Amino acid sequence: MSVFEELGIHRRVVQAIHDMGFEEPSPIQQACIPIVMEGVDVIGQAQTGTGKTAAFGIPLVDKVTPEGHVQAIVLTPTRELAIQVAGEVRKLAKYKRVRSVPIYGGQSIGHQIRALKQGVHIVIGTPGRVLDHIRRGTLQLNQVRTVVLDEADEMLDMGFIDDIEAILRETPADRQTLLFSATFPNEVKRLSGRYMRDPRHVTVNRGEMTVPRIDQIGYKVLDRNKLESLCRIVDSEEIQLGIIFCRTKRGVDDLVEALLARGYMADGLHGDLSQAQRDRVMRRFRRNEIELLVATDVAARGLDVDDVTHVINYDIPQDPESYVHRIGRTGRAGKHGLAITLVTPREFKLLKQIERETKVTMDMREVPSLEDVAERQAEVWRNRVLEVLRSESLGQYRAILGTLVDEHDPIDIASALLKLLTSGESSQGEGEDYDFGDTGARPGMVRFFVNIGRTARMSPTDFVRAISEEAGVPSEAVGRIDMFDKFTFIEVDQDSAPFVYEALRQSRINGARVNLEPAKPRASRR
Repeated sequence: MSVFEELGIHRRVVQAIHDMGFEEPSPIQQACIPIVMEGVDVIGQAQTGTGKTAAFGIPLVDKVTPEGHVQAIVLTPTRELAIQVAGEVRKLAKYKRVRSVPIYGGQSIGHQIRALKQGVHIVIGTPGRVLDHIRRGTLQLNQVRTVVLDEADEMLDMGFIDDIEAILRETPADRQTLLFSATFPNEVKRLSGRYMRDPRHVTVNRGEMTVPRIDQIGYKVLDRNKLESLCRIVDSEEIQLGIIFCRTKRGVDDLVEALLARGYMADGLHGDLSQAQRDRVMRRFRRNEIELLVATDVAARGLDVDDVTHVINYDIPQDPESYVHRIGRTGRAGKHGLAITLVTPREFKLLKQIERETKVTMDMREVPSLEDVAERQAEVWRNRVLEVLRSESLGQYRAILGTLVDEHDPIDIASALLKLLTSGESSQGEGEDYDFGDTGARPGMVRFFVNIGRTARMSPTDFVRAISEEAGVPSEAVGRIDMFDKFTFIEVDQDSAPFVYEALRQSRINGARVNLEPAKPRASRR
């Protein structure tokens, strides 16, 4: 029986969860789902990336009945989050006849009206557009059984309190209310006090999460270059046995295929494998027939191999508890271990959350260059050759090479043998880098256009702080900032520019929606 089935979830929803590649609930899901299924009000404290959408999405889909009216409504602070939640709800409802629709500003209201008229079970929307539909009479909430307030603190920060209260007044008094918030300022407490009935509070107590004798390193990687960055990191390390963690089963299969194509000895471990297949993979791993075991969190549960030298988080874990469990696979039996985490710009905030709760500051490094990798590989091979020269009898090999020495330089012979041994081990090529072209910036800088300015109550300090926090680049990497009423130009150090671009091209600063893109050369502007 699936872990999700043990929580009382219908098998059709469990099948959809299985198709999405998830094997067991995250801590917030494990704590929330059974309570939500009881029908009581819930206050959940959860950060982005902890799986909170599924914590309310799974029971919402599970509880939908065939009646063709709105049975649940989810309010989100932004249209992007509404689209994201709606997408996850659709995946969860893959095998159930559940109709959901996102409604938000910026999309044709006529399109949304037609979708609502066809009959919808779950509505996901921003407060302003939801209220607009209520006033037009195109959205009826008098039969809603569950209301979800997602990222409540952000909605209140953005000034939606009046809209939220107006929407809640349109729903039945005996509804179930679920409130999720990363923080609980007084405004959120007042809202819950007025509109929730004896809510159950859900917080995942992670306790003290520290792991001794494990060096913890983070690498800033671009999302588009993630695989190539992994290969270079692996090539620069002397890995005897390594475990690479992915978030989903599909991610494991894709990464194993990519690593095998590049000549690495790798195999995968996840919940879809039979016990016989799992045993076969583990035998190969313990015998050093594979050097890289790619696994999901669940598959590695209970994994007991003392000689694991490296753990690599290819996908950053959903929560600090999972992080500690993962890296605990190395550094066993009193040995030192190395934990490596790949962090894309959009995952930088999640990394900071892990650092806060584990009370560890990772040693952040740049991905090794091709030259670094080549130098490291040469050092490894020199050490291997010296080890053989010192410890092993070479008589039979000297006999084989005896006549060659008369005709060729011994150094050339050794070089040729080394080439045969290392064929296929050369470092991968450079990943595809960003080419921002001429942006009108000073030499060594990249100039970006940002679609907000002084009217959004922004200051240059706000931009510098946001760039530093969101992209994980030092504030010194930010150069000249030219602010206007409706837009801003920002110069960023060339090396930091790709990370700033991936982190901020579609994000929020001080609640304002940001679109960041390379600026055009000054000569081409009119």
